[in-house]
Amino acid sequence: MPRSLASSSARPVAVYGAGGHTGRFVVDELRRRGLAVVAVGRDARTLPAGVPGRAAAIDDDWALREALAGCGVVINCAGPFLDTAEAVVQATIDVGASYLDVTAEQASAMAVFERFDAPARDAGVAVIPAAGFYGGLADVLATALVGPDGVADELTVAVALDRWWPTEGTRRTGARNTVPRLVVVDHRLVTMPLPAAASRWRFGPPHGEQAMVELPFSEVITIARHLRPRSVRAHLTQAALDDISDDATPPPAATDATGRSAQRFEMVVQARRGDTLRTAVARGQDIYAVSAPMVVETAVRLTRPDFGRAGALALGEAVDARDFLAALSPHALDVAICD
Repeated sequence: MPRSLASSSARPVAVYGAGGHTGRFVVDELRRRGLAVVAVGRDARTLPAGVPGRAAAIDDDWALREALAGCGVVINCAGPFLDTAEAVVQATIDVGASYLDVTAEQASAMAVFERFDAPARDAGVAVIPAAGFYGGLADVLATALVGPDGVADELTVAVALDRWWPTEGTRRTGARNTVPRLVVVDHRLVTMPLPAAASRWRFGPPHGEQAMVELPFSEVITIARHLRPRSVRAHLTQAALDDISDDATPPPAATDATGRSAQRFEMVVQARRGDTLRTAVARGQDIYAVSAPMVVETAVRLTRPDFGRAGALALGEAVDARDFLAALSPHALDVAICD
């Protein structure tokens, strides 16, 4: 077993970007589970109270290493990840910790997989990009469906959001992320054809039948990393895309004691192999908030003595998919897998 993974359970979890919208959910979830937390950010004045805080600018390698020193796992919640991920991953590996992030950005997830697999293996740590709602959730749902051989003729992801109230970080990411989107065709990552395909999809209540637009996120990259589908396509409700495209759409507002917005989501993953079609569905509230139990559950598993894996991993290959989903349901997600 890699030494650094075996010894990480006694060390705190660092949250980089702890002062941001998603970062605060992650800090709260770590505290709820009784885990030691270090809040890290570019501006100490924005960090949440009640936990140790450290400041480190993203372009200050020494400060990043100092801020993350002594931690067993680092969860990066600071986007755009095209600007933050590689620096935080490098600092995390340098201090002998494992890394998670919540990127929806395909190019960021790809860069982490390509650049940091060998360094993470050499350091005996795990590096897992895109472990949140975008990327990670579809990946574990797909992994639960296709089984150990990872084979499927088609994997289709459909996401319904009744509203998408974007955070400031989401707005910045949208402006920054101009890289062409990728899909899987004939087992290869290729540029998604334009214009984006339109379709219709029937979800459960409250969404019902929805107009959809093809819009792949980081799940295409994570799925292609370790599964063997011939095709992967992903679709989002047109209404949600309209929300995020409208500069007048407000940011999310808390509607309960945990700080979640009223947003409801449904993610459907379908896997077809020959004449067999299997479906997995995850429903819940607030796509930003649900990333917190996902990455915290992953962090807990990374620190277990029996984890023992190193390198750059997709979430679906790092965890037992069905067991992971069961751990999140029903308090964080309502999950149904129809075999």
